[in-house]
Amino acid sequence: QVQLAESGGGLVQPGESLRLSCAASGSIVSISLMGWYRQAPGKPRELVARSTSVGSTTYADSVKGRFTISRDNAKNTVYLQMNSLKPEDTAVYYCNVLAGGRIYWGQGTPVTVSS
Repeated sequence: QVQLAESGGGLVQPGESLRLSCAASGSIVSISLMGWYRQAPGKPRELVARSTSVGSTTYADSVKGRFTISRDNAKNTVYLQMNSLKPEDTAVYYCNVLAGGRIYWGQGTPVTVSS
């Protein structure tokens, strides 16, 4: 089993920044993909960004140029630096990890962007 511990969410004003962290622990065999999804009220969960074990990244069009995903493989941790936040970025953000052929989800951390 793999456990995911997320942190870094909160309430910010438009234009401000936040950094999310997700640390994986437990019986980690091999982590391939690490990423972030988000779910706004009344909307389906969507991919925000993900990173492969060799650093290849994918971003949703809505966050390109504003969000940056990075990972520390030695610490089994993935980060999401979110800059120039907009009200439409308001959602619960979930860490997602593909390890040993299984998908794991974090408990979610809320991000609210409001003036």
